[in-house]
Amino acid sequence: MATLGVNIDHIANVRQARKTVEPDPVQFAFLAELGGADSITVHLREDRRHIQDRDVFLLKETIKTKLNLEMAATEEMLEIAKKILPDYVTLVPEKRKEVTTEGGLDLKSNVQYLKKAVGNLKDSNIEVSAFIDPLGEQINYSKEIGFDFIELHTGKYAELSGSEQHKELQRIIESTHLANDLGLVVNAGHGLNYNNVKKIASINNMNELNIGHSIVARALAIGLEKSVREMKSLITSN
Repeated sequence: MATLGVNIDHIANVRQARKTVEPDPVQFAFLAELGGADSITVHLREDRRHIQDRDVFLLKETIKTKLNLEMAATEEMLEIAKKILPDYVTLVPEKRKEVTTEGGLDLKSNVQYLKKAVGNLKDSNIEVSAFIDPLGEQINYSKEIGFDFIELHTGKYAELSGSEQHKELQRIIESTHLANDLGLVVNAGHGLNYNNVKKIASINNMNELNIGHSIVARALAIGLEKSVREMKSLITSN
């Protein structure tokens, strides 16, 4: 049975929109754990658009589950990861102008550099995952480079419907089986929501699903009425 990693980047997005102290993603990580999250995922971007260094260090010290640090394979991020020592690092592609991560890493074009980066992290006893598209070639390169995990990009699956979505699901299933045969642990994520998650979760030997936006959006929907009532009560209680 797959476990759930909750990505709290979007909590930090709300905070950074006003450059203030709330909502604090560290506090929301506690709530996610209370709800049953098996791990907490954050993406420390080079431009620090949402998650900040302070957040990651505090999360490492305070959460009770596991910390998954998503990051680009840059020298700066490698040094930060070795200071924080998250439970595992997921290497992702990163473009400064993208709204969210657009597709998986191109491992084929960066084999030697990534071998060095992965080895660097493993020297600090950090397990390493590659965020990749569900393609056999990318999975084979993941094994060659030395990754412990892969995270299959489910964005295309989430965008499709009907028979086309079914084809993409089969590709994800086949990719999971190939990776397992090679000894890689398989996670998945991107675009998963309350309507499309069950078929991915039911894949044999799927380890963990990383989900953020849909959970935060749902939290706003089911929690906004209560928060408005509390504020209204404070205003009218005088």
